[in-house]
Amino acid sequence: MKFQRLVLSATIALLAASGAARADITVGVTVSATGPAASLGIPEKNTVELMPKTIAGQKVRYIVLDDGSDTTKAVANTRKLITEDKVDIVLGSTITPNSLAMIDVVAENQVPMISMAASARIVEPVDAKRRWVFKTPQNDIMMSLAIATHMANSGVKTVGFIGFADAYGEGWYGEFSKVAPIKGLQIVANERYARTDTAVTGQVLKIMAAKPDAILVAGSGTPAALPQKTLKERGYTGKYYQTHGVANSDFLRVGGKDVDDTFLPAGPVLVADQLPASHPVRKTAQAYVATYEAAHGKGSVSTFGAHAWDAGVLMAAAVPAALKKAQPGTQAFRVALRDALEQVKDVAGAHGIFTMSPTDHLGLDQRAYVMVKIQNGAWKYQP
Repeated sequence: MKFQRLVLSATIALLAASGAARADITVGVTVSATGPAASLGIPEKNTVELMPKTIAGQKVRYIVLDDGSDTTKAVANTRKLITEDKVDIVLGSTITPNSLAMIDVVAENQVPMISMAASARIVEPVDAKRRWVFKTPQNDIMMSLAIATHMANSGVKTVGFIGFADAYGEGWYGEFSKVAPIKGLQIVANERYARTDTAVTGQVLKIMAAKPDAILVAGSGTPAALPQKTLKERGYTGKYYQTHGVANSDFLRVGGKDVDDTFLPAGPVLVADQLPASHPVRKTAQAYVATYEAAHGKGSVSTFGAHAWDAGVLMAAAVPAALKKAQPGTQAFRVALRDALEQVKDVAGAHGIFTMSPTDHLGLDQRAYVMVKIQNGAWKYQP
């Protein structure tokens, strides 16, 4: 009996050890699948369903929560994912205010996070808190420079600005106001509105009174159409620019003819099939488009889903190195995963080529954007 007990104890110990070695990688996701940013968060949520179920032979489990485009909910989701679900990594959130609010939580618990929101402030500077945070969307400064360059080359001298009254709008104004004078542009109006506003007549009248050559709307998703539709109704005939925050089909649907002839910078994935064969991101962008449209239909792809896809690509690139150091479900694995993300080099995603470093937790360069024009309700690549 004693021998049998020893054999049983040894067997239990072996099974326990084996089970620990095969623990799933647990990925916590919070996206804005409802609320004002739903047109961004829904394709992200859809994309998570297409992410790999195994990486380097290890099973991957995804827990997806909706934060409703609300900062408080995003923080609560993050705490739940970390403290209750014991996730190894957090993906999210969809928008800048939510992602900024999540930084303290992931840093406090030392869990790596990959954001799908745009502001550079999410990852800059890489301090004691942001060393745990990475992101996939192009920085506002990169896209601001693309817009300012296009404006200058198109003969624009004066610009009216209207953006969200939150971190997204403020971030964009801060970056655009830096590059505008470099390109010989003068900002003659600066207005704000809330994502949930249903009218912006007062702001539009102030902008039109300044008679700018062009107007830049710094919004994202369908709420970004409101200022432009109002400007059209009031008869503004200058040039229109939007940010990469509108690069989805819902914006085209809501904007209708009022957003035709609008210029914006966007990730290459938006016009993947129109890119020259020599473009370094064409193949990986096309691969994502094919995968997403196979699941959700022709024309359903958006740049926002691609930001989530790239988060998955980065995670998949980092996991093998982390697994060599520790097992999922442990703090050692989370630290190893963070370290591995920081060492990612030349990883091709749907939006660009990622090379991270201890001082750069985005890792994209100028290959990560193209200029696009909206024509007849469709995106057109501008060489």
